[in-house]
Amino acid sequence: MIFIPRDDPFTCEHCSHAVEPLKKGTCRSHCPKCLWSKHVDHEPGDRASSCHGMMEPVMLDQSGKKGFVIIHKCTKCNIEKRNKAAPDDDLTIILFN
Repeated sequence: MIFIPRDDPFTCEHCSHAVEPLKKGTCRSHCPKCLWSKHVDHEPGDRASSCHGMMEPVMLDQSGKKGFVIIHKCTKCNIEKRNKAAPDDDLTIILFN
């Protein structure tokens, strides 16, 4: 797996929140307000997926190494992907949904 770091600002296609890059840490792949993402990668950062479906946050997991991990499921092709939660993510969206 080749990781291509991308940390560009974007507008969330689910809630229209203006998402800024993380100030430090890894690249942001989802909206910190609603936690939705978009299926654009096969491998992190490659932008090689032709699906482009919206990725719903369906579950929260905890990893000893990474902390909280958000499990996203594509609403178009049903693939599931794991993404590390960022410090400013509103995890209550999953916890109380």
